[in-house]
Amino acid sequence: MSEAPAAFGNRLVELREIKEAARRGPDDAATQRQHERGKLTAHERIELLLDPGSFTELEALRRHRATGFGLEQRRPYSDGVVCGWGTVHGRTVFVYAHDFRVFGGALGEAHAQKIHKVMDLAEAAGAPLVSLNDGAGARIQEGVTALAGYGGIFRRNTRCSGVIPQISVMLGPCAGGAAYSPALTDFVFMVRGTSQMFITGPDVVQAVTGEEITQNGLGGADVHAETSGVAAFAYDDEATCLEDVRYLLSLLPANNNEAPPHVPAADPPDRRTDRLLDLVPTDPARAYDMGDVLAEIVDDGEFLQVHAAWAANVVCAFARLDGHVVGIVANQPAVLAGVLDIESSEKAARFVQTCDAFNIPLVTLVDVPGFLPGVGQEHGGIIRHGAKLLYAYCNATVPRVQLILRKAYGGAYIVMDSRSIGTDVSLAWPTNEIAVMGAEGAANVIFRREIKAADDPEAVRALKIKEYRTELMHPYYAAERGLVDDVIEPGETRRLLIRSLAMLRAKHADVPARKHGNPPV
Repeated sequence: MSEAPAAFGNRLVELREIKEAARRGPDDAATQRQHERGKLTAHERIELLLDPGSFTELEALRRHRATGFGLEQRRPYSDGVVCGWGTVHGRTVFVYAHDFRVFGGALGEAHAQKIHKVMDLAEAAGAPLVSLNDGAGARIQEGVTALAGYGGIFRRNTRCSGVIPQISVMLGPCAGGAAYSPALTDFVFMVRGTSQMFITGPDVVQAVTGEEITQNGLGGADVHAETSGVAAFAYDDEATCLEDVRYLLSLLPANNNEAPPHVPAADPPDRRTDRLLDLVPTDPARAYDMGDVLAEIVDDGEFLQVHAAWAANVVCAFARLDGHVVGIVANQPAVLAGVLDIESSEKAARFVQTCDAFNIPLVTLVDVPGFLPGVGQEHGGIIRHGAKLLYAYCNATVPRVQLILRKAYGGAYIVMDSRSIGTDVSLAWPTNEIAVMGAEGAANVIFRREIKAADDPEAVRALKIKEYRTELMHPYYAAERGLVDDVIEPGETRRLLIRSLAMLRAKHADVPARKHGNPPV
């Protein structure tokens, strides 16, 4: 009897040594090289992401079975990816993290199967999935089986889309087909200087096109955050990046069958917002920062912008009103006068779809002069891209509240969640101007002949502009026709938005039976 505990003790020592070796990686030099690159190890990243002591690892002792090209002599534990689950602010989150110290984080058959398992568990448990990406792509020595592993990830990304939140955090290279998994997820985070994403690298680009460019110049964080729109967020360091991943998770539901988490609000729901009178000029031609408006309206002035640096003429942000999460879409008069164009339409459409998928009510703040005119926009497909935003709003079943601050002209007014496309409550300030176009343009079209024939064309033009504005653009025109529910004082904005959303909290919308819609792409 005395020998059994001793033998078991030896087994425990062996188990602990194996697990510690798997965590430590190939050798201390590999960890040092990772740190010298300005990057953390997979386990260090997971510790920053999850609540302390909450991580439970899966398949830490998994090893590949591949042979050839020397692989049979190199069979490290974990096979280059750390998988498992833990909590963020006490709520379950699944995670996998590439370990660049093992095969450069490259994906092989066993590596892929570990990821498939954690993705399947996240779907079954109805909990968010976070991927910490730092890998060299497919493991070339394993050939087509590595490619098949990526296919399994893509299929699961698609199956989980709109079911559980999926967040990709880029903390190293991501090249070739591997880049498509982050592109299929809901949000992409990147870190400047250390993370890059591209389909073909700089060497291939130079060989094919003759263009010389660095990895960061081709697919760095700022490129994807400002130019391509692939990255929703970009940061200077991993710790700040992972802290904001935690913040985003605190705003999202665990899955599409739950409401976003509610927190008690210290900011009074009936707080007046009279400062808006100073923030927003009455002159529709004068610019202002919509971010200041949001900060005045939402709880404690806090909001998280998505794609802040890309298509900045529209603002998309998560915030709370009376402790309840909302998604805000707002024109930004400080950039391109707040017009809608190809990129801003795509950005807002994606955000609306995301909010609708995860039961997040939508608040739309309108101050839009129209769609951006130009040959480039028309040839680039502004009709098709603008229709994406229109489709997203028309298809959304979450509570929707529209607020018109100043101008709302033409098709852009319709697209920005107008009553005619299904918003539940439409409010407007007394500075609103809702019309087919601005008074100047309308007068030039309607009274073109009279103006041209007049002895003093400029005087007649001014008279006709005033006449058009008086007849069709006064602030109560839409309200008189039931297209605006109420014209409100700016100081009442926060209180009435909160009341409207509270009334809509139990909203139920029936949708027609169909496999799925066919949105413009």
